[in-house]
Amino acid sequence: MTKITSDHSLQRLLKRGVAEIITEDKLAELLKSGKRLRLKEGLDPSAPDLHLGHMVALRKLRQFQELGHKVVLIVGDWTARIGDPSGMSIMRPMLSAEEVEANAKTYMEQFFKIVDKEKTEVRWQSEWYNQFGLSDIISLSSRFTVAQLLVRDDFNQRYHQGKPISIAEILYPLLQAYDSVAIKADVEFGGTDQKFNLLLGRELQESLGQSPQQVFLVPLLVGTDGQHKMSKSLKNYIGITEPPEDIYGKVMSIPDSLITSYLELLTDTPDSDLEEIKESLEHNTVNPMEIKKMLAKDIVTQLYDKKVAEKAADYFLRVVQKKEIPQAIPEFYLKFSDFYQDNGRYDISRILVSGGLVKSRSQALRLIKEGAVSIDDAKLIGPLASLTSGSVIKVGKLRFAKIINKESEGEENE
Repeated sequence: MTKITSDHSLQRLLKRGVAEIITEDKLAELLKSGKRLRLKEGLDPSAPDLHLGHMVALRKLRQFQELGHKVVLIVGDWTARIGDPSGMSIMRPMLSAEEVEANAKTYMEQFFKIVDKEKTEVRWQSEWYNQFGLSDIISLSSRFTVAQLLVRDDFNQRYHQGKPISIAEILYPLLQAYDSVAIKADVEFGGTDQKFNLLLGRELQESLGQSPQQVFLVPLLVGTDGQHKMSKSLKNYIGITEPPEDIYGKVMSIPDSLITSYLELLTDTPDSDLEEIKESLEHNTVNPMEIKKMLAKDIVTQLYDKKVAEKAADYFLRVVQKKEIPQAIPEFYLKFSDFYQDNGRYDISRILVSGGLVKSRSQALRLIKEGAVSIDDAKLIGPLASLTSGSVIKVGKLRFAKIINKESEGEENE
């Protein structure tokens, strides 16, 4: 167990990449005491894919682990059967036990790319909630009022808009609060949008005779669009399990205005260097692209390793900057006749879906309309185009595929 004795180390832990701590003085006191803290982190199995926005809090957990503290990861298998709006305007669908287990496995594979697995205790809500009866639920709900719960932003908005709020949803924050009691949490981590739920846990612990947990809130990372918080629904995210070339390329695409915040929240760049970079960018004495390359390489190194990051940087240089075609391009064998339209043209939007270059035809049509799809360096102006076996299709700046006609002579048995 490592005590924090340096004010500089304490300030870096409690200030760098932190939005708010409730209460900071008490947490500083606990860190100096040498007590091994239990750090609560919740796993929402309804959304198993993690992105760089989640990485902000996970990096903080790792920093605490390196001081000897224990992360307690709670799998919300019980609350996933209820559904949680979590700032959304509608209730999430309930999940089956099988779906929860599959999603939790996917989540943990990503979680442990950043957080130390050996210093983490995994707990499932069903450990305590399977023992709950009606009297326990009533006892828990009696400790809070409806007025208290309607303070929560999403509930408050829906209430005033006349939109329904189910009793099950009202119970969710109470159950999440009880999780803190069940594991005797010392600190709970979350984004600023989770402040209400985390404070509820603190209040419940105190009312049941436990020491109230400290609430550690991290900023919400702005997505690649430069405007909104990183979110899958807004398609402005960078997934932590995406191919390294894609992660590198997407980081390179962020607006220059986000460079310093990404460096602060997602890397260990020394504060002195961070200030120097900030001043250089403000006074135009450095090329922002060079700083982004450093940032992109750092993030890929954290999620993969240094060698992979160097390859991703080289790929970006050749394919994006020098506009070279990659040496190794995936090949897809398709029956061109399945996509034939008229006048010797083919439906490229359907080919993109079949070749795995996009997830849906609507996405393909949008990318074509935006001018982001080309065949053999010729940009498409519509979904129908001529095509020959062996043509290289490019989607965006980083995705390539060679499309081969299975019906061509000598390829029938491919």
